[in-house]
Amino acid sequence: MNNYFKAKGANQPAIVLAIMVLAFAATVAWFAYVANSRGGYILAAGLAIVGFLIPQAIMVANQWERAVVLRLGQLSAIRGPGLFVIVPFIDEVASWLDQRIQTTEINAEKALSKDTVPVNIDAVIFWQIHDPQRAALEIADYRQAITQVAQTSLREMVGSSLLSTLLSERKQGDQLLREEIGRKTAEWGVAVLSVEIRDIGVPPPLQDAMSRQAQAEREKLARVLLGQAEQEIAQKFVEAADIYARSPAALQLRAMNIIYETTKERGATILIPTAMIDAMNPAGAMGIVAAARPLPAAS
Repeated sequence: MNNYFKAKGANQPAIVLAIMVLAFAATVAWFAYVANSRGGYILAAGLAIVGFLIPQAIMVANQWERAVVLRLGQLSAIRGPGLFVIVPFIDEVASWLDQRIQTTEINAEKALSKDTVPVNIDAVIFWQIHDPQRAALEIADYRQAITQVAQTSLREMVGSSLLSTLLSERKQGDQLLREEIGRKTAEWGVAVLSVEIRDIGVPPPLQDAMSRQAQAEREKLARVLLGQAEQEIAQKFVEAADIYARSPAALQLRAMNIIYETTKERGATILIPTAMIDAMNPAGAMGIVAAARPLPAAS
């Protein structure tokens, strides 16, 4: 019942007031019938007419609503929020506009990107009516127009962008869509607050190819890093060899340290050649070096 009166432009306060006036008119008519008073009948008829006109004259707009009032076909005023009165049969509420933030879902199925890849894109638009007069007079159905403009702008953006750009720079795509759609809807009194791309669908064969490409790039990077590590290790070995060549004692200490580290585990048995032990003996090593030197010539 409430939806019916709302569609007719009526509201609960007007309905209650109309019922009270009609009840009073019925009471007056009863007393006029009892008293057989012609004036009473005229008064009751007038009250009944007023009671029937009240729902069409008294309107209430919610806080977020605006009423577009036409007087004899011409714009009279934008009313609301709150209580307002119109002249029945002369004024007409042409439309009720909702000024809250609203959302519209859009999608582009099998839209070709700049590199001719078919993609499916889902997005959502957040918009709001900021000029009720233009939204009511400049366009017949602003909701459908917003949907059509958004889908067209989305396909244009996909067609002018590479697939890699769409996947890696969503924020930039959101901003581009917001500016493009907002520029077109501003003439209708509608402001686009934001556009968010929710999903970008890529064909399964292309997903496999992209996965293999990413795997190959990671493997390439791993091999490059491994080669750089080998190069650095080799450089360190060259530097260590130069140090050991200049200091045989450092090489002997390094060998002894290796043996010590190896024998730290319990139960380990290591067989070392005698020549290696003699080499690690400083006194023996010095004797071997002295014996190897040539004797001075006899005078």
